[in-house]
Amino acid sequence: MIASMLLNEATLMWGWLLYGPVLLYATWRAPWVELFSDSRRQHLLFGTVLVLCALWLLRRDFPSGLSFHFIGMTAVTLLLDWPLALLAGFIAQLALLALGKQELSVLGINGLLLIILPIIIAHWCAKALERLQPDNLFMYIFFSGFFPAALTAAFCVISGTLLLLGSGIYEFSPWLEDFFGMLLLVAFPEAFINGVAVTAFVVFKPEWLETFNYSRYLQAPWNDEHK
Repeated sequence: MIASMLLNEATLMWGWLLYGPVLLYATWRAPWVELFSDSRRQHLLFGTVLVLCALWLLRRDFPSGLSFHFIGMTAVTLLLDWPLALLAGFIAQLALLALGKQELSVLGINGLLLIILPIIIAHWCAKALERLQPDNLFMYIFFSGFFPAALTAAFCVISGTLLLLGSGIYEFSPWLEDFFGMLLLVAFPEAFINGVAVTAFVVFKPEWLETFNYSRYLQAPWNDEHK
């Protein structure tokens, strides 16, 4: 998460100009009829918002204005699908804003980095895997859970660094030369948390995952014998 003092006004404005339309589009595409008629989906949405708030509050704030925390949006995207996942992330941002843990001016930029970018990666990986139509359950767990989460962490760090470099306000420390080594330290725990969450959902509540093909991955073994 990036504080507003590290970004110029043009960057903050562009953050809102890009984040706002995507947020409105997600609101338009969200399955409101199913959401209001299905209490299970409502509980999943509100529970996800609470988990995201707790996860984003467990962070390390630096005096420079940077904050590091886990993202968790990969599992959220698989659980809710991208429109509701984006809205859940936005509601969690508003909760942090109300708690004084985030600034309104930088909400757009952080939304692009920590919500939209992870959702794009998770959605793209899930769609690419679905086109292959594998019947191996571990393919779904790894390529929809672990792999996109690690990729998300790496891309968020790289994108945030490029954004700070472009703004020209933040003074980077000499340890920037070890930057790519640090990517592994960030990517592995992010992949672990999301991968474990996806694994738990697949094992105990696969019907909760909107992107999970229940009939293909968990088909009874005797079905093929009677064909």
